[in-house]
Amino acid sequence: MAARTTTPEKRPGFFSQLKTLYRFTVEAYSWLPYALIGILLAGIALGVGIGFLIPPVAVWSIILWGVSGLMFGLLAALMTMTRLSTTAMYKKIDGMPGAAGHVLSTSLGRKWQASDMPVGVNPRTQEAVYRAVGRGGVVIVGEGSRGRLTRLVNDERAKVQRVASGIPVTVFYVGHGDDEVPIGKLAKEIKSLPKKIDRTTMAAVIKRIDSVSKSIASMPIPKGIDPTKVRAPRPR
Repeated sequence: MAARTTTPEKRPGFFSQLKTLYRFTVEAYSWLPYALIGILLAGIALGVGIGFLIPPVAVWSIILWGVSGLMFGLLAALMTMTRLSTTAMYKKIDGMPGAAGHVLSTSLGRKWQASDMPVGVNPRTQEAVYRAVGRGGVVIVGEGSRGRLTRLVNDERAKVQRVASGIPVTVFYVGHGDDEVPIGKLAKEIKSLPKKIDRTTMAAVIKRIDSVSKSIASMPIPKGIDPTKVRAPRPR
């Protein structure tokens, strides 16, 4: 039997990640190479132009400003590719099951806590409900057909209101219809919610909701009973 190795797995380096990011983005935007080259050339031209405008005009000054322009162009190109890659990612996952969970768990930052796992799901139709807790209160996100999400959303809202009375609850539906939020704008909409609770209250709400969710998951459910109809015990 082969011995287990204790050597930690080597993570890809910066340039390897950059190469992967470029390949992913260029699949969605074939014009990306020309845009990046244009940004670099514009940066160099800007630097050289400044070198000619600022006295004393000398070769060494123009070269230094040209190099500075190149560095600025590299930074601008990297920022452009990063933004385009994010847009490409949203386009790729739009409409896929679990897309909302991915956005909630990776794009909200430290001021919000969320998981990529749904808190409610219809196994037959794949409709799912996700939850995030932050300074803006509790956010419930429905993914799937809005008509079939009504019961799942209402059940989750009722559970939150039982354990966190007075905390604002906001509901978003992911989609492209009326009163729905495209997956690419979901994180922005959540982070733009006004602050309603402080950090202490936020931590208490997270603890209460997690304890109730764990107690429901550990409860034995008799055969033939819909888990979504099992009510959470009231906190003591």
